[in-house]
Amino acid sequence: MTTARNDVYLVRHGETAWSITGQHTGRSDLALTSRGEEQARALGPRLKSLNFDHVLSSPLRRALRTCELAGFTGPATLDQDLVEWDYGDYEGRTLAEIHRERPEWELFRDGCPGGESVLQITERVDRMVSRLRALDGNVLVFSSGHVLRVLAARWIDGSAALGRHLVLDPACVCVLGYDHGGTDSVIRLWNDR
Repeated sequence: MTTARNDVYLVRHGETAWSITGQHTGRSDLALTSRGEEQARALGPRLKSLNFDHVLSSPLRRALRTCELAGFTGPATLDQDLVEWDYGDYEGRTLAEIHRERPEWELFRDGCPGGESVLQITERVDRMVSRLRALDGNVLVFSSGHVLRVLAARWIDGSAALGRHLVLDPACVCVLGYDHGGTDSVIRLWNDR
């Protein structure tokens, strides 16, 4: 008989100046706003009541600071595969600005000129999914919105394009897990405040 495996908790970083304005924030290493820091601190009591065997974080300041303020910096392992999607030429630009040049552009279908393609983000996230599946125990992951949306899609064997339909707000918690004794990958909780 197969036993159930443990869960993977995903946490999007707290609010930044660009998450307020809707600017694409890939590799730009922005700080949290004061509200973003409050959001991160508020995660602490909720997450501290759970037992995590592994804590992983994007090395970007917004994710790492969220991890720290939630109380998990000491045990966190930094992982480059958790860095946000590389938006290339679209870094710092809003969807409205991009659509003025390319009205039909869709991130999860088209990728980014000068940045990561959908294939590249999928390959990077697939490496992360493989590492997460190999870990024993509950895992806590701090990262950014679009990469976590792709991670959830790939976790349930969907295409990266499925991430388009998984809205993820700042400082929200998601839970990936298993069903049927650990044989089926599932999304247990999404975008929870």
